[in-house]
Amino acid sequence: MPASATKALRVAVLADSDTRWKWGALTATRVCPGDTEIHLDGYLLRGRATPTARQLQEVGVSADSLREVTAVEFLRAMAGARGEDSYDVLVLALVGGGVQAMLHGLGRVWQDGAERPVVVTGYVGVVYEKLADGLLLRHGADLVLANSRQDAERFRAVYEGVGADAAAVTEVALPFLGGAAYAGEPGGDRPYTVVFAAQPSVPDSRKDRTYLLERLIRHARLRPEREVLLKLRSKPGEHTTHIEELPYQKLVQRADPPPNFRLVYGHMGEVLDRTDLLVTVSSTAALESLHRRIPTVVLSDLGVREALGNHHFVGSGCLASWDQLDAGHRPDPDPEWVARQGVAADGGYETAFDEARARIAALLARPGGLPPLAPYYTPVTAPGYLPGVLARHHLAPDGTPLPGAPAADRAPGPVRQVVRRAARGAYRHGVQRVAPVIRRMGEL
Repeated sequence: MPASATKALRVAVLADSDTRWKWGALTATRVCPGDTEIHLDGYLLRGRATPTARQLQEVGVSADSLREVTAVEFLRAMAGARGEDSYDVLVLALVGGGVQAMLHGLGRVWQDGAERPVVVTGYVGVVYEKLADGLLLRHGADLVLANSRQDAERFRAVYEGVGADAAAVTEVALPFLGGAAYAGEPGGDRPYTVVFAAQPSVPDSRKDRTYLLERLIRHARLRPEREVLLKLRSKPGEHTTHIEELPYQKLVQRADPPPNFRLVYGHMGEVLDRTDLLVTVSSTAALESLHRRIPTVVLSDLGVREALGNHHFVGSGCLASWDQLDAGHRPDPDPEWVARQGVAADGGYETAFDEARARIAALLARPGGLPPLAPYYTPVTAPGYLPGVLARHHLAPDGTPLPGAPAADRAPGPVRQVVRRAARGAYRHGVQRVAPVIRRMGEL
């Protein structure tokens, strides 16, 4: 009998960055059936983007427990989660390669036929690149969540096109949409507020990032009665889902912004509470803003290109340039396009997760438990690709830990923990500080 039949639904979320932790934890609360009480355990996969305490606090999503693990440690935890400690639902909030590695590792852990949780995965935002690669790496989960009707159609087409089972594809919406609808331009003491939602890696060149910063500052000078905010994802030295080699905090030090220009951090929803115009290149924040019917602009200044991700917004009615914004342009989003993106600006958001809830409830009640995980990629279908994907997480092609894998044999003692923390600090310093300098020197 599943744990959910006798006590609170037990849910585990494995995430590899602050953004994916937010997506995974909120997804868990959205897709669990009915008004069931949830016990949520969070696992943070150790790596370059493991969130800091400040980032976790800013995300604003709590858990009953939260700890940092390696891939092998997580698999060991899942192997030991039996009986009263067993999980009902497992959300894999990882990059595609991480999902694939966990599917194979978990398949080995659960090969003895023990009852296993429903495995859920998906994407944290707009899917605008590596569609086939990312999707096939996620194949094998019980539910592969699509954040919109458009994504659900694309996901099924990819799976069916390679002969893979597409039944796992489940249409939902982004789990972090919400907040009060935009009430219109402010009156009284609150100034009209323009927010630029920055992205860690889009655009990625100093020239383009400097251009965007200069245009934002120019807008602040042209409109001194407005408050112009640069919304940042992380502080220098912190990493999110993507590497940020040229943080705006450093670029702004060479500028001379006016008093009505400010850098802000914090929860995106709280910033949107005071936003009258949201501007971005291609951030998922645009969908959050559209959901709340806030005027939203996706910039075309640097072109409409796949590399920028703003090509996803073709047909939205939101594409515009800084010149147009300076002249007073206000976007008029296309309602049909918005509806296809899982943005329920006119209601219906809460029902967006009904299908996922029903499918999870049915799987939890399945007589005899769930079948073994069956990813599309196997040593037979991808013998030249899969071993490398699994090896990055210290797993062999059969899902077993490779010799010498971190914590493969036993729980780390106090000395190993100290050494591991020091090594992790050195690794992050190399990734975040030294490597970008070397790459920039190579471009000279």
